[in-house]
Amino acid sequence: MEEFVTIAVFTYPYEYAVLRLALEDAGIPHVFENETMVNITPFYSNALGGIQLKVHHKDVDIAIEILREFEDKGTTMRIV
Repeated sequence: MEEFVTIAVFTYPYEYAVLRLALEDAGIPHVFENETMVNITPFYSNALGGIQLKVHHKDVDIAIEILREFEDKGTTMRIV
């Protein structure tokens, strides 16, 4: 996991449901850290630092471009 870096933080799982599919389609290895804990106890999200999207350092540029595409299209997906 030390080769993975955080590129975005979310508060709730529904905020990145479509993003997960886009990353999988692009073949980008990714991890949503704290996802399980927030699913069990949603009020802990802020205490845990949110759900962190981590990608491998070699895929950072591509993943950030995918994030920007969502923001540019005016979606309601909020990236903290």
